[in-house]
Amino acid sequence: MHSFTSIILVAWAGLALAAPFAQDEPHLLRTRNIIDSTSIADSYDFVIVGGGLAGLVLGARLSEDKNHTVLVLEAGTTGDELKTRIDTPAYAYYQSLWPTDLNWNFTTTPQAHANNSQLPWPRGKVLGGSSAINGLYMNRPGEIEVNAWQAMLGDMKGADNWSWDSLYAAMKKSEAFSAPIDASVQKEAGITFNTASHGTQGPIHMSYPGYTFPEVGAWSAATSDVGVAGTTDAYGGENWGAYVATSAINPTNWTRSYSRSGYLDPLPPRANYDVVANAHVTRLLFNSSSPRGNLTANAVEYALNGGAETLSVGVKKEVILAGGTVGSPAVLLYSGIGPKDVLDAAGVPVVSELPGVGQHLQDHLSVSIMWSTDADTGGSIYANNASTEKDDATFLSYVNSATAYVNASVLFGNGVGSLQSSINGAIDEYIPNTSTDAGVIDGFKAIYDTTANTILTSPIGLIELVIGLTTDGVIQIGANLQHPFSHGQISIASSNPLDYPIINPNYLNHPADVQVLRQGIKLARRLGNAQPLASSMTEETWPGPDVESDQEWEDWLRGNVFTEFHPSSTCAMMPLEQGGVVDANLRVYGLSNVRVADASIPPISFSAHLMSSTYGIAEQASTIIRNYHNLPVPKNSTHNSTSSHNETDSTTNNRANDSDDGTAILNTTNTPPGEGDSSGNGAASLHSHAFIMTLVGLWLSFVVLV
Repeated sequence: MHSFTSIILVAWAGLALAAPFAQDEPHLLRTRNIIDSTSIADSYDFVIVGGGLAGLVLGARLSEDKNHTVLVLEAGTTGDELKTRIDTPAYAYYQSLWPTDLNWNFTTTPQAHANNSQLPWPRGKVLGGSSAINGLYMNRPGEIEVNAWQAMLGDMKGADNWSWDSLYAAMKKSEAFSAPIDASVQKEAGITFNTASHGTQGPIHMSYPGYTFPEVGAWSAATSDVGVAGTTDAYGGENWGAYVATSAINPTNWTRSYSRSGYLDPLPPRANYDVVANAHVTRLLFNSSSPRGNLTANAVEYALNGGAETLSVGVKKEVILAGGTVGSPAVLLYSGIGPKDVLDAAGVPVVSELPGVGQHLQDHLSVSIMWSTDADTGGSIYANNASTEKDDATFLSYVNSATAYVNASVLFGNGVGSLQSSINGAIDEYIPNTSTDAGVIDGFKAIYDTTANTILTSPIGLIELVIGLTTDGVIQIGANLQHPFSHGQISIASSNPLDYPIINPNYLNHPADVQVLRQGIKLARRLGNAQPLASSMTEETWPGPDVESDQEWEDWLRGNVFTEFHPSSTCAMMPLEQGGVVDANLRVYGLSNVRVADASIPPISFSAHLMSSTYGIAEQASTIIRNYHNLPVPKNSTHNSTSSHNETDSTTNNRANDSDDGTAILNTTNTPPGEGDSSGNGAASLHSHAFIMTLVGLWLSFVVLV
């Protein structure tokens, strides 16, 4: 006789299978708010540039009020043609989307301090943006560094929007946390968590893979052996130490949870909300000024079919740039908003001089040390054609997630003070050569000072260590620089908006970055040689034991660094006189109705992967915009951010006088709730479908069991 528990487990499996079937029905979910470009209206209240991670959050939130129209324009495809590769977590490693059209396929300029290498810069070009193609890590910055961002704003109106408490609430609002489903996986991997530090009602799943390896469980003991203590709660503001991070995985069906699956697909049709793919925004158009003299954008120009056709759509209230760290400054530059020297050289007429656009670029920089192994890895199992697991959804939920954030005292011991002194003494010597503008230089010094005198001496991690178990016959440990002193720039070289922007991260320009990264990779080697992790290694294969001295490490680093895919700060939220691009209410200086809301706005780099903080930025941005236009809080919404909105810009007088009949945002299971708008029949249809699938799942369980 089968146990009741077995019956429930199989029934649950049937239910889990029902969800993807429902999501594969185009008329039910995946295309309901996605329209063809021929159906775009003449104008919208809000036009959002970029349908990536942040853009789809903003679109979903702002369209909750049915009295305001919202358009999202995304340069990339819908992603439907590669849906399985997007949805399957482990395919981020085994069937990477980098070689596809879902990747912008950017490259950097030759990096003078990294052997003149031109390095790949993958970014997502698809609905969902990089959240559709990345490695699924979901962790958070620390309270110290977020409050350092707020402190840099001084008494700027709206600065309280960017305190730790405000951003923490916004990040939690976006997430639906789940504890590990399988207790044996939790035990083997050594997973610990504090549920109180997580949100449970948001659209984006934060959970853990359903599969693990002994090396993940060995991680915390080995990190402890090299002086990196473990933490049981890296999500409540103290994000340093070793732990197993959450991933953006829906544990009900082991699929990727990303901005499209969380914020777009579950929505019933909204008559006021349109999303258009394959529409490359080329520039913003201006035809008037506010009473204060700020320019007002009245239209957004976009290209179709690779530039064969150029059209524009009117803007009644605001343009919100959500194109990311590369895309948002590029749109401003091609629109004539930016440094005069850059615009003049590119042949773009200056519409509004704003020297900070594209400046202050910071990126996490990565190197890895590798060992051969006879132990099973995800890569070896997947490469084994005889494996019965390689096509199993549970196995394919495994993504690398064991991590450790290591602070200066662990890396340098008693040498922290000496390092800090040398960094502070070199500030004028290493001002980046990307700008001669006095304000931008002052901004660099402000960021530099915050990094050297707030971050460096705190418990915040300067290095992230991660273990990689997704290569056949190889275990690798990466060391990733988190707070670079080297700053770069996004610029343009022509007036053609379809030309790629110029990306110069200025990697390793500052010697402190070499010192920190060198200490990090040395620690990675020690970690790989520490028990119990060392028992899984056979021999170090890269760079090999011959690299030992500081100079040998430095030479090797300069030839082998790579982006960790976390660029930020190119539309930095800072005072205008410090090369800032947006104020604390996200408004672009000199423009009355254009905001930026994505990873380009934090003025400092974070010691975290950027997904969670970017979801938080987008949620907080939607709160700021809703409050400014008096949009009602939707009924049953998870709209619980602690934003302390106090914007007083008198240049915009077209605030809405809306009713309080809002519509509810998404639930946590990637199936839509019944919403209080005219599209409720779509939701009812889906619920009927889901109920039928539930019955089918239960019937299948019964057949299997008897």
